[in-house]
Amino acid sequence: MNDDEIADLMKYSSPFEVYIVNGKGRLECLKCPFKVLVKHNIGELYKGQIVFVDKVKITKELKSVYLIRNQAFYCHHFIII
Repeated sequence: MNDDEIADLMKYSSPFEVYIVNGKGRLECLKCPFKVLVKHNIGELYKGQIVFVDKVKITKELKSVYLIRNQAFYCHHFIII
């Protein structure tokens, strides 16, 4: 995806919310900050720790990134709680 396509996509999204499908199969919007559980030690975070996501971003490869304590982490390192 090129920069123009990403800029166009970002017009319709917010870095302060993320849409998920909840356990009942319904679409739900989570507003930042929201809680996540750390799946394994990464950076200054440790497995089992609960932290808050301050912003949600995407990479050029369309991978979700959580900003936590001013550091960026891929979302696959966490479980939304």
